Amino acid sequence: MRTSSSSFTTDSAPRSDAHSFPTAAGVLFGLGLGGFFDGIVLHQILQWHHMLTSAGYRADNVRDLQMNTLWDGIFHASTYVFVVAGLVLLWRHAHRQHLWWSTRLLIGTMLIGFGAFNVIEGLIDHHLLGIHHVNETVPREQWIYWDLGFLVWGALMWLGGWWLKRSGERAQRAVAVDTVPMA
Repeated sequence: MRTSSSSFTTDSAPRSDAHSFPTAAGVLFGLGLGGFFDGIVLHQILQWHHMLTSAGYRADNVRDLQMNTLWDGIFHASTYVFVVAGLVLLWRHAHRQHLWWSTRLLIGTMLIGFGAFNVIEGLIDHHLLGIHHVNETVPREQWIYWDLGFLVWGALMWLGGWWLKRSGERAQRAVAVDTVPMA
């Protein structure tokens, strides 16, 4: 008879709600990490764009750069909130008791969130509002290709994350079945 305290109570009744992976936590982590990647890599390191560079606040003068820096900071603060919310959800869920979660669940849900960030932010900021574009250092007629590539990258991460999450859920169910005590 094999039992696992990480998947079942002492009466062997599955408690999937308490033991399932908190998907929302991983998605929130991914949203936050997607925002951090965008803000840190694209805004600060590569300096391809800032939050409002296509909305009339160019980065070639101090006044406009100050406005962009302010909105970049507001953007970073919102991504920070996503990460903190994900951490709180993960901690509250995991703190209840020892659990077994597949690494694929965490990575998969984070990729879902990261990809969702790229797709949603790309559609809204790059295409709908046009407040900035992915790479504003290339000729203007090439911006659309960078913007579309950002969307494709996001969609691929979203789909890959979904696939990993499903794989992790199957692995978790297999462990749960394997740990059911034999009568």
